[in-house]
Amino acid sequence: MKLKKQLRPDEVIRHVGELDLQTGILDVKLVTEKRTSALGSLKNADSSFEIFTESYGEEPLVIKGAGAGAAMTARGVLTDLIKLAEKLPS
Repeated sequence: MKLKKQLRPDEVIRHVGELDLQTGILDVKLVTEKRTSALGSLKNADSSFEIFTESYGEEPLVIKGAGAGAAMTARGVLTDLIKLAEKLPS
């Protein structure tokens, strides 16, 4: 709630996961992003990956596309539950 109250009109809140390949540490957090940035401009269930490398310097390689969405995610969870249930002894 505190993060939302501090938002500027040109900002949005996003879930961000950062994986450091050198240390193997994965950090997931809520961050504020400018609405015009690659992450800030995501809509609905869109997903985005930003890959930072020495070759690209400060500008990441951005991969953006449709995410699964609520219906697809629910279908996947239900399918997994059915598969698990089929393996349980009768």
